[in-house]
Amino acid sequence: MKERAVRLVYEQQKESDLSQWAIICSVATKIGCSAETLRHWIRKDEIDTGKREGVTTAEREELKRLQKENRELKKANEILRLASAYFAKAELDRQQR
Repeated sequence: MKERAVRLVYEQQKESDLSQWAIICSVATKIGCSAETLRHWIRKDEIDTGKREGVTTAEREELKRLQKENRELKKANEILRLASAYFAKAELDRQQR
């Protein structure tokens, strides 16, 4: 539905002298979504196709994936650090007996 709505706006822009916002409002009422939602979809498409500056959808997904991986690695490092300290303490206690 998103792609179809964005395509409709682009097609009507080619055929009409109306502003992009007027076309967005027209298409949004026809497809049953808010004009602001459709405007957001169009801005995302413009960024993804290089017509507008910004972070693309693929870059955003990669960033999310890397942030999640970073959080997981930090948790694993903390667990390993605590386990290392525990076993080092246990080794010291065993040597003193």
